[in-house]
Amino acid sequence: MSAKRTDLDMTTGNPMSIIFKFTMTLLIGNMAQQLYNIVDTIIVGRFVNPLALAAVGSTGTIMFLMIGTSNGLVTGFTIVTSQKYGSLDPKGVKASVTNGFYLSMIVAAVITIVGLIFMHPLLKLMNTPDDIFDYAYAYISTICAGIVFMIMYNYCASLMRAIGNSKMPLFFLLFSAFLNCILDLVFIIKFQMATFGAALATVMSQGIAMILCIIYIYAKMPTIRPSMPDWKISSSTIKHQLRYGIPMAIQYGITASGTVIMQSAFNTFDSVAVTAITAASKFQGVISQGMFTVGQTMAAYAGQNYGARNMPRIREGVKAALKIYVVYSIVAAVIAILLIPHVLWIFFDPEVDVSIYVPWARTYIIECATCYFFLSMIFIYRHSIQAVGYAGISMILGIVELAARMLTSFYSISVHNYYIAVASDPLAWIAAGLTGLFIARSIFNKIEKRWNAG
Repeated sequence: MSAKRTDLDMTTGNPMSIIFKFTMTLLIGNMAQQLYNIVDTIIVGRFVNPLALAAVGSTGTIMFLMIGTSNGLVTGFTIVTSQKYGSLDPKGVKASVTNGFYLSMIVAAVITIVGLIFMHPLLKLMNTPDDIFDYAYAYISTICAGIVFMIMYNYCASLMRAIGNSKMPLFFLLFSAFLNCILDLVFIIKFQMATFGAALATVMSQGIAMILCIIYIYAKMPTIRPSMPDWKISSSTIKHQLRYGIPMAIQYGITASGTVIMQSAFNTFDSVAVTAITAASKFQGVISQGMFTVGQTMAAYAGQNYGARNMPRIREGVKAALKIYVVYSIVAAVIAILLIPHVLWIFFDPEVDVSIYVPWARTYIIECATCYFFLSMIFIYRHSIQAVGYAGISMILGIVELAARMLTSFYSISVHNYYIAVASDPLAWIAAGLTGLFIARSIFNKIEKRWNAG
C-alpha cells in the first residue's frame, strides 16, 4: 500500500533538526496555552484580591488532574494516528480520527459529571482554606462544566501534530489566548465576575480554538478529514486506541493525584504561602513548558518511526532530545531563579506589599529549578515508550512519581516543614526520570531484537 505524505514526515532527515524545529513550534503554542491560566491569575490577583489569586492557584492541581487525564487519553488515541500515518495507511488514519472523536466525547461527559458531583468535597478534603473556598469552587466548577471544549481542542490539535502539522494549532491557540485576555478583562473588571469570570473566559476561548481547528481540518487537511463512510465504529481501532489511551490517562491521573496530595501539604501553611506558591508556579509553568512540549514531539516522532519500523532512528531522536534539553534546562533554571523576585509584582495590586511573598516563592523556585532536566527526561522517555507500544509499562513512571510525592508530602505535613513540602516535585522528577531511562533502554533493545529476528 502506498500513500503520499502531505505533512511533516519524521521518518527521514536529521533527527536533531526535526525535533528541535517541531518542539520550538509547539513550545510557542504551549506557552500561549499557559497564558490562559496565568492571565486569569494576574487579572484576578490585581483586580479582585490576593485571596482570589490563592483560590485560582489552589485549584491548579485539580485542573491538572482533569485536563492531564483527558489529555493522556486523547494523546493515546492520536498515537494510533501517527503510527498509521508512518506506515502509509490512509484508511487507518481516518478510522483513528473518527473513533477517537467518539471516545473523546465520552471522556468529556464522564469528567464533567463526576467532577461536578465531587468538586465540593474534594476541595474540603484538600484542606482548602475557608477564606478562599468560595472563590476556588466558583472557578474550578466552571472549568469542569466547560471541559468538553478543552478536551476537543486538544484532540483536534493532537491529530494535526500526529501527522506533523504543529503550526496551525499554534496559530489557533495564539488567537484564543488573546481572546482569553480580552474576555478576562471584560468579565472581571467590567462585570465584576471574579473567579467565575476568569474561568468563563478560559472555557469560551478554548471553545473558539476548538471550532477553528475543526474548520481548518475540514477545509485544508484531507489526510485527517473523514468522509461519511469513515464515521462507522471500528471495534479494532477503539481497542487499539484504548490500549494506548487508558494507560496514559492512568499515568496522568496517578501523577495528578500526587500533585493534589502535594497541594494539600501546601495548604497546611497560611494563605500567604499558598498565594506565593500560586504566583511562582504560574511563572514556572511558562519557563518549564519546554519539558512538557518535548513529550508531544517525541510521541509524534517515535510513533511515525515505529510505524516505519526504524528503531535506530528512534534511539537517535531520544539522544537528540536529551542533548537539546540539557541546554534548555540550564537556561530555564537560571532564568527562573534570577527573575522570580522581580516578576511577583505582576500578580498583585500595586498597593499590596509583595515582599512578604518573595521568600516563599524563591524557595519554591530554587528547589524546583535545579531539577528541571529530570523533568524533561520524564517526558522524553514516557512519550517515546508509549509511542512504541508500551503505554502500560510507562505507567511505572507515574507510580514512581506518586510514591515520591506522597512520601515527601505526608512527611512535610507531619513535621510542618515548608522546605520539605516544596521538595515533593523535584524528588519525584529525579526518581521518575531515572526510572524512565532504564525502562526505555530495555524496551528499545527488546523491540530491536524482535524486528531483527522477524
